[in-house]
Amino acid sequence: MRDDDRDDGEGEGDAAPPDAVAIPIDGTLDLHTFSPREVGDLVPEYLAECRARGILAVRIVHGKGTGALRRSVHALLARLPEVESFRLADERGGAWGATLVTLKAPPPQT
Repeated sequence: MRDDDRDDGEGEGDAAPPDAVAIPIDGTLDLHTFSPREVGDLVPEYLAECRARGILAVRIVHGKGTGALRRSVHALLARLPEVESFRLADERGGAWGATLVTLKAPPPQT
Protein backbone atom coordinates (compact mmCIF):
# COMPACT_ATOMS: atom_id res chain seq x y z
CA MET A 1 0.00 0.00 0.00
CA ARG A 2 1.35 3.41 -0.95
CA ASP A 3 1.43 6.20 1.64
CA ASP A 4 -1.05 8.25 -0.36
CA ASP A 5 -3.53 5.30 -0.37
CA ARG A 6 -3.76 5.14 3.42
CA ASP A 7 -6.83 6.47 5.17
CA ASP A 8 -5.43 8.25 8.21
CA GLY A 9 -8.86 9.22 9.52
CA GLU A 10 -8.46 12.87 8.63
CA GLY A 11 -10.99 14.26 6.20
CA GLU A 12 -10.26 17.06 3.81
CA GLY A 13 -10.08 20.40 5.55
CA ASP A 14 -9.47 18.84 8.98
CA ALA A 15 -5.90 20.05 9.18
CA ALA A 16 -4.23 23.26 8.17
CA PRO A 17 -2.01 23.11 5.10
CA PRO A 18 1.58 22.21 6.03
CA ASP A 19 2.83 25.74 5.30
CA ALA A 20 0.07 27.46 7.31
CA VAL A 21 1.18 29.46 10.33
CA ALA A 22 -1.09 30.15 13.27
CA ILE A 23 -1.03 33.88 14.01
CA PRO A 24 -2.32 35.20 17.31
CA ILE A 25 -5.01 37.82 16.74
CA ASP A 26 -3.88 40.27 19.41
CA GLY A 27 -3.52 43.55 17.54
CA THR A 28 0.15 43.15 16.59
CA LEU A 29 1.18 41.61 13.29
CA ASP A 30 4.93 41.00 12.91
CA LEU A 31 5.78 40.54 9.25
CA HIS A 32 9.40 39.49 9.87
CA THR A 33 8.57 35.80 9.51
CA PHE A 34 6.62 36.19 6.26
CA SER A 35 7.80 36.59 2.71
CA PRO A 36 6.90 39.83 0.91
CA ARG A 37 4.62 37.93 -1.49
CA GLU A 38 2.46 36.80 1.47
CA VAL A 39 1.78 40.34 2.71
CA GLY A 40 -0.87 41.12 0.08
CA ASP A 41 -3.22 38.46 1.45
CA LEU A 42 -2.01 38.33 5.05
CA VAL A 43 -2.50 41.97 6.03
CA PRO A 44 -6.14 42.31 4.85
CA GLU A 45 -7.06 38.94 6.38
CA TYR A 46 -5.44 39.83 9.70
CA LEU A 47 -7.10 43.24 9.81
CA ALA A 48 -10.49 41.72 8.99
CA GLU A 49 -10.12 39.24 11.84
CA CYS A 50 -9.03 41.99 14.25
CA ARG A 51 -12.02 44.08 13.24
CA ALA A 52 -14.40 41.13 13.68
CA ARG A 53 -13.03 40.70 17.22
CA GLY A 54 -13.39 44.38 18.05
CA ILE A 55 -9.65 45.13 17.87
CA LEU A 56 -9.60 48.48 16.07
CA ALA A 57 -6.04 49.61 16.93
CA VAL A 58 -3.47 47.42 15.19
CA ARG A 59 0.32 47.58 15.04
CA ILE A 60 2.01 46.13 11.95
CA VAL A 61 5.74 45.51 12.38
CA HIS A 62 7.45 45.60 9.00
CA GLY A 63 10.99 46.46 10.07
CA LYS A 64 13.16 49.35 9.05
CA GLY A 65 15.36 47.83 6.33
CA THR A 66 15.18 49.52 2.94
CA GLY A 67 11.59 50.65 3.43
CA ALA A 68 10.25 48.54 0.56
CA LEU A 69 8.01 46.43 2.80
CA ARG A 70 6.78 49.53 4.65
CA ARG A 71 5.85 51.15 1.34
CA SER A 72 4.03 47.99 0.24
CA VAL A 73 2.10 47.83 3.51
CA HIS A 74 1.19 51.53 3.31
CA ALA A 75 0.01 51.20 -0.30
CA LEU A 76 -2.13 48.24 0.71
CA LEU A 77 -3.58 50.04 3.75
CA ALA A 78 -4.48 53.06 1.60
CA ARG A 79 -6.68 50.81 -0.58
CA LEU A 80 -8.57 49.04 2.21
CA PRO A 81 -11.96 50.61 2.94
CA GLU A 82 -11.99 49.32 6.54
CA VAL A 83 -8.86 51.32 7.40
CA GLU A 84 -9.72 54.65 8.98
CA SER A 85 -6.11 55.85 9.24
CA PHE A 86 -2.52 54.72 9.59
CA ARG A 87 0.78 56.30 10.60
CA LEU A 88 4.28 55.35 11.58
CA ALA A 89 4.70 54.40 15.22
CA ASP A 90 6.48 56.63 17.70
CA GLU A 91 9.86 55.69 19.18
CA ARG A 92 8.27 53.46 21.85
CA GLY A 93 6.21 51.57 19.27
CA GLY A 94 8.96 50.79 16.78
CA ALA A 95 9.39 54.18 15.04
CA TRP A 96 9.53 53.81 11.28
CA GLY A 97 9.80 50.02 11.65
CA ALA A 98 6.13 49.75 12.55
CA THR A 99 2.84 51.21 11.38
CA LEU A 100 -0.13 51.93 13.62
CA VAL A 101 -3.49 51.29 11.98
CA THR A 102 -6.91 52.48 13.12
CA LEU A 103 -9.76 50.41 11.75
CA LYS A 104 -13.31 51.57 11.23
CA ALA A 105 -15.79 49.99 13.60
CA PRO A 106 -17.82 47.26 11.94
CA PRO A 107 -21.49 48.06 11.32
CA PRO A 108 -23.77 47.05 14.19
CA GLN A 109 -25.34 43.64 13.78
CA THR A 110 -29.11 43.61 13.48
